Amino acid sequence: MKGKVNIAAVFVFYVVAVAFRFLAVKTGLLSHIENAYLQILLRGIGPAIGALAAVRIFKIPLNLSLKGMYENTVTPFAVYWLLPAILISTVYYFIDGSFPILLMFTVLVYGLLEEIGWRVFLQEQLKTLPRFYSILIIAVLWFAWHLNFGLSSGNLIFFGIIFFGTWGIGKVYDKTRSLLAVAGVHSLNNFFIHGIHKTELILILVLLVIWIAFIIRYKR
Repeated sequence: MKGKVNIAAVFVFYVVAVAFRFLAVKTGLLSHIENAYLQILLRGIGPAIGALAAVRIFKIPLNLSLKGMYENTVTPFAVYWLLPAILISTVYYFIDGSFPILLMFTVLVYGLLEEIGWRVFLQEQLKTLPRFYSILIIAVLWFAWHLNFGLSSGNLIFFGIIFFGTWGIGKVYDKTRSLLAVAGVHSLNNFFIHGIHKTELILILVLLVIWIAFIIRYKR
């Protein structure tokens, strides 16, 4: 029936996702872990754990595919992971004098863990709703999951980014069905540890143009 959503499954997914996020960022649970890259991954693991818990409890199929519509995994890996990692690491080399390749791939895996929850599970669960309502619900839940509720213009801008990101990443998921693709697009903002300035904004626009053109050309 159109509009029918498994609310219980969505509830379980979100409670687990928020619980893991709270433990990771609001307690000292990760303070004893010396590996900074592992700490990053544990902050973003909640949506994946929540999705896996919900599908296990409610016997829901979860279509986890790294390659999606592409013929092999190498293609989306090269376009959505290797390309941004090399480009952005090169920019950081000229800024900081180092190639943070490991950081780039850690951020990409972080994005992949989130996307298992937000796109592969939640977007699929809400797909029977009108598109705008689905986007709004995901955006609100995704924003709240970050556990940053300060009343500031920065948070308002962040919600706007989350809302349009929900729409844009959702489009990429609908077109490609590839976890590697949506993880790459999701991680675009998180790559820039020093914030987004003119150089970073140009890189974002260049990568978006390349990715959109690639999706259109590949489907043709």
